[in-house]
Amino acid sequence: MAREKRRSAPKAPRGPHARLAKPLERAVAEGHPWVFRDALGAVRGRPGEVATLLDRKGRFLARGVLERGPIGFRVWTLEDEPVGAALVARRIAEARALRALVVGPETSAYRLVNGEGDRMPGLTVDLYGDEESGRRVAVLRIDGAVGGNGAIREALDEALRGLGVDALLVRDPRGDADAKVQPAWGEAPRRVVVRERGMQLVADLLAGQKTGLFLDHRVSRARVRELAEGRRVLNLYAYTGGFSVAAGLGGARHVTTVDVAPGAIGLADESWVANGLDPAAHRALAADVPTFLNDAGRARWDLVVADPPSFAPSRKARRNALRAYAKLHESGLEHLEDEGLYLAASCSSHVPHDDFAETLREGARRARCAVQILDRWGAAPDHPRLAAFPEGDYLSVVLARKLPR
Repeated sequence: MAREKRRSAPKAPRGPHARLAKPLERAVAEGHPWVFRDALGAVRGRPGEVATLLDRKGRFLARGVLERGPIGFRVWTLEDEPVGAALVARRIAEARALRALVVGPETSAYRLVNGEGDRMPGLTVDLYGDEESGRRVAVLRIDGAVGGNGAIREALDEALRGLGVDALLVRDPRGDADAKVQPAWGEAPRRVVVRERGMQLVADLLAGQKTGLFLDHRVSRARVRELAEGRRVLNLYAYTGGFSVAAGLGGARHVTTVDVAPGAIGLADESWVANGLDPAAHRALAADVPTFLNDAGRARWDLVVADPPSFAPSRKARRNALRAYAKLHESGLEHLEDEGLYLAASCSSHVPHDDFAETLREGARRARCAVQILDRWGAAPDHPRLAAFPEGDYLSVVLARKLPR
């Protein structure tokens, strides 16, 4: 009997590539867009280069971009196709079609590309349509080495121009976590006035946090607007006062806005006036939130919004973050009237939804009160998340009611 010929191992591609060293083929095939460096074996290529991801047997698995740091590879496509102009244009077209479905009327500021959620890992694009100048400004945030890939950046620029974008601002924190937004092309006004379901919001695109506004809270602001009528509202960690304006337009009796940044408080005041709201019904304070609550004495409000910056920027910070959230809830509930409403949010993927809800239970225990959970949700639908990528589901929002004793 003739001996069977031994199958030769697949030849590695000549270009940049990375090979799995751990059994993650299924996770990648199901849509998880990250491969951590410790799960990779042989890697050929430089960070930022388009490369082929091979399974443990050396067969094609995906194509994406090589990374530096703990994440070694970001997956762009499971097809054997180039990651270039055609793929970027297709992804942008898909993203635009989704936004046409979910953004809603009278809204000129929204997220066009949500990184991994839109299968463009490492790239986030927010669009701001300025009501005053009529210009459309895109703000691009780059996460990782993809910012160094000239071909992908050129394809993205071309796609944005094709959508009628007049100017592009870029925040690329590679090597600098505090990197500021910088002009890339076109003329962009620093200060813009945008609409969100008819509400006018003022933003500073160059000096603001994130890309100017917290667009992921559009659903949350709509809920506050629905619930605010006749209530005294306290907005903590208010940034530029989006929740405050929503409450004012919803018929709140009075709104108190608190944030540590004087510049943000100034924009909150501008947004309040821009919507034709009564200045006497709004008090804006540039103050440290814990200090403000400590000094508030027995003052109480009917609706309290607590949306702090991330208390858990890393997994190591998670335990301290849970304690900090519980302390914030305790203070917030102590300053909430019986039967009042409490909206709390966490913007850290390192704090799972259930764990965040547990911090509310702990805060209520410390405040010696009981609360009802009325609703829970996450980011607005223009921030889609992949089902196979729980790390992208970062925003937790809880709406609760304080029960009378």
